[in-house]
Amino acid sequence: MAIKTPKIDLRTSPYIRRSPSVPQIMRNVVYALIPLVIFSMVHFGISALALIVVTTFSCIATEHLFCKWAAKKTTITDFSAVITGLLLAMTLPPGFPLWMGAVGGFVAIAMGKTLFGGIGFNVFNPALVGRAFLQAAFPVSITTWTPTHVAERFIEFIPSTLALPFMRPEETAQWTAQVATDGFTGATPLALMKFQQIISDNTALFFGTVTGSVGETSTLLILLCGGYLIFRKMLDWRIPAAVIFGTAISAEFFHLIDPEAPRALFMILSGGLMFAAVFMASDMVASPITPLGIFVFGVLVGFLTVLIRLYGAMTEAVMYAILFGNAATPLIESFTQPKIYGARKK
Repeated sequence: MAIKTPKIDLRTSPYIRRSPSVPQIMRNVVYALIPLVIFSMVHFGISALALIVVTTFSCIATEHLFCKWAAKKTTITDFSAVITGLLLAMTLPPGFPLWMGAVGGFVAIAMGKTLFGGIGFNVFNPALVGRAFLQAAFPVSITTWTPTHVAERFIEFIPSTLALPFMRPEETAQWTAQVATDGFTGATPLALMKFQQIISDNTALFFGTVTGSVGETSTLLILLCGGYLIFRKMLDWRIPAAVIFGTAISAEFFHLIDPEAPRALFMILSGGLMFAAVFMASDMVASPITPLGIFVFGVLVGFLTVLIRLYGAMTEAVMYAILFGNAATPLIESFTQPKIYGARKK
């Protein structure tokens, strides 16, 4: 009786493992965003859920439409359009009109992604391109905030959510007067800081019990979601760390100049800084990859964020800071290329 000898496969180093595919990475980012979606629903109710659904569907439909127009296979299965829709919704006020959210989703994919050649070729973060367009096109709606934990948030929409397209201001006022209450107004911590010199409690900012965008309020939850991606090695932790560091040193610098300016902790916990650092600035295509370039990029984003928050016309600035950093990425990488071992200086 012959004895079968087990085969032993001997190989020499290096032992290269297969990298995760683009759909796998994108799918895990979606998983990381699900807790924020649930938190936003608990926080703001069905209006937040409707906005997330509309922006995501708009992004998916737009990408599918452009793929069909270009006579190529649809790319909606790679989940990149889903992420763009989710990220866009997370940066908008919970009562943002749904039709405006749909327009933002279209612009995010059409101008922020397809225009540059699709996934992997975009110069800017597509979700931020859509958000920047909405900021310019609808400045009033995108700076209108609602309070958290309204009693009837699970059975009633925020009045502005179902506003009809292109309604005149007086028509909007007449329409919302029938269903709105005095509680449907609010101010974000950044607005309180900028216009009333009121610094919000850092504990509330950390846990997210404050007014703000759909998915940007809870620093704790954002850190946990980002930690999941870091654990799966699908997020370069150096990028959010560099943005947070740049924000901290910039805030402390301006505080030395003006003692009335808020300290670093408030600047880090307030607004969309933490969400943007984890999910926006870390865009694999639009951010630097050189070690020194990552540090320069993060410090630049943090500095511009603090500068515009304190001295600019807007309360929030991290969106424009990251877009500026995206534009500067090729230049940053050209000056921060590591020296090749053994190479001589010219």
